[in-house]
Amino acid sequence: MAKKLRIIPLGGVGEIGKNMTVVEYGDDIVVIDCGLIFPDDEMPGIDVVIPDMTYLEQNAQKIRGFLITHGHEDHIGALPYTLNKFNVPVYGTKFTIALIEHKLQEAKVKTDKLHCVKPSDVVQLGCFKIEFIKTGHSIAGAVALAISTPIGTLLHTGDFKIDLTPIDGEPININRFAYYGSRGVLALMSDSTNVERGGHTQSEREIGKTFEHYFDVAQGRVIVASFASNVYRLQQVADVAIEHGRVICFQGRSMEQVVEIAQRLGYLHIPAEKIINVDQLKRYKDNEICVITTGSQGEPMSGLFRMANSSHRLNIGAGDMVILSASAIPGNEKSVSRVINSLFEKGAMVVYDQMADVHVSGHACKEELRLMLHICRPKFFIPVHGEYRHLKMHAQLAEEMGIDPKRTFVSHCGAVIELSNAKGVMNETVQAGSIMVDGLTNIEDVVIRDRKQLSNDGLVAVIVTLDGETGRQVAAPEVISRGFIYMRENEDFISECIEKLQPEICKFEKADKSEYAQLKLNLKSKTKTLLYAKTKRTPMILPIIIEI
Repeated sequence: MAKKLRIIPLGGVGEIGKNMTVVEYGDDIVVIDCGLIFPDDEMPGIDVVIPDMTYLEQNAQKIRGFLITHGHEDHIGALPYTLNKFNVPVYGTKFTIALIEHKLQEAKVKTDKLHCVKPSDVVQLGCFKIEFIKTGHSIAGAVALAISTPIGTLLHTGDFKIDLTPIDGEPININRFAYYGSRGVLALMSDSTNVERGGHTQSEREIGKTFEHYFDVAQGRVIVASFASNVYRLQQVADVAIEHGRVICFQGRSMEQVVEIAQRLGYLHIPAEKIINVDQLKRYKDNEICVITTGSQGEPMSGLFRMANSSHRLNIGAGDMVILSASAIPGNEKSVSRVINSLFEKGAMVVYDQMADVHVSGHACKEELRLMLHICRPKFFIPVHGEYRHLKMHAQLAEEMGIDPKRTFVSHCGAVIELSNAKGVMNETVQAGSIMVDGLTNIEDVVIRDRKQLSNDGLVAVIVTLDGETGRQVAAPEVISRGFIYMRENEDFISECIEKLQPEICKFEKADKSEYAQLKLNLKSKTKTLLYAKTKRTPMILPIIIEI
């Protein structure tokens, strides 16, 4: 039976984040990206969310390597967890590998299998021959992948846009996409994030004019919040600031780390004498200062958030101009809005994306996606990197471009797309989904449900103290509330509960220890009934039996 190419997204479809795709042929697997997603309000206490890698664990002997398209967290963030399980090579460009090295050092994960590649480099992993193709994105070192397989070429665009005047002077290598298109592309996997937007994505250079305008009119300090990884944006801000006679102070741990890496690798060029630390700011007048900080997404521990809430050494006030050079990631709108309101309350002038062109996307809009489909002319099309509506709209765009809808696969996490030269099918699934990580621990759904209940209705503990030898009750039961009711104002209600629970306890007096489990169930049920009758709320109820 002829082998088929299997493409299995373990993340990054039906969602924006935790990108990971398995490409499998026979006994060989390569994995594209290894990202995470940050938790939402429905995941209390969770640090990060990573893909479920059960399928990779079951096929660990087949994995030939990880191919990383660029260094954003949603493409590299899960590597510290992954490389603890799989001792396999990881391939990426210089900046991407440097960011991965830093993440692994922080996580105390050691590997000697990080391999730095350049655009146009080709590597052989098992039966796969992979070419790395230069693309444009909002981070240095972004690449697409041309994966030659025994039955044809799979093209994966990575996150991209077609910027013909990029800051680094090296535009996307459209010629290589056209080359593969002319030879025949078996399947194209393409970024769907901005498919809703018509036209073309602006060039990164366009917002330089906006920065120049606001630096011209600024009377005091200028504070610019941006993604730390967007070194092209940082370079533009720094250049404009220096032209206006300002020194630059970088704030935020991730910002300082990325700037150090980018300068060391030659991606960021700022004269050393123009960079100062926060302690040196008092030596300069306000109109001589530019601060570049993290916090464009309203993150609670970020530099901008702490400045806006007066918990930073550099606090924002009247006369300052704050430029939020980013758009809110879906789900972060409320956090960003809160920070903007706080800044206005402090008296700062705030400039954000709804007021001016202070941000351009790193993702292709509809006409660029159309061009990619046109020059690649794939036999099969798989939209990736987007929520379901993005994938569906991208599939519709492919149909407009003449691709048979039967050859387009709008997939979901765990879906297995099997391709041959003649046909493709998607009728199998593997285990996939999300692993929630709290510290060093993977958290199950039941724990999240408990945390939600605790955050919504609090906890009531019922404590019964028994003699360890006779089983007799040696003290009155206690009822303790945490986050449910204020006990001092509800003493009569607490006493009433204790009185009504006492008969349940008496039923088990002198009982065998094997019956304690049933006592706990009875206490839990009775307490739940009492509390709901009084408050119409159901807290978490925790019966505790103490033997003395």
